[in-house]
Amino acid sequence: MVKRRSGMQWSRVIVRLFLIAVAVAPSAVWFPVYSMRYGKQDKAVTTGTWGGEHVSLEVSENGAAVEFDCAHGQISQPIALNQRGDFDVLGTYSPEHGGPVRRDEPVTSTPARYSGHVLGDTMTLTVGQEKGKVGTFTLTRGARPVLRKCR
Repeated sequence: MVKRRSGMQWSRVIVRLFLIAVAVAPSAVWFPVYSMRYGKQDKAVTTGTWGGEHVSLEVSENGAAVEFDCAHGQISQPIALNQRGDFDVLGTYSPEHGGPVRRDEPVTSTPARYSGHVLGDTMTLTVGQEKGKVGTFTLTRGARPVLRKCR
């Protein structure tokens, strides 16, 4: 005689199978939930030139070179985006001056924070230093920057 399982017994079988699946593959079930909840940085700013008024950002896989009207900067780490498209990285900011630059002239680099948001091909970039905010800029991927070098 074949014994048939009731609906309640099938529910228990399904629950047990689910628990086994969760135990066997925790990374497949829990890590995506963790990364969505805590904003794991899983995407980077698209490499290439981002240009705007008074700023140029040349992004590589390892960071970026920044050019301003009368300054330049460097970001020496990948610019990772969180799930919302925000980033916040440290770098340097080096003011420049008009006129000729001597070969032996020291370059003054100070720590700077580069933060912002990327939505599609548009980036909002805020640059700050300990002394205060350098500025906020809007850049477009692939656009030619408009720089007016200091004189």
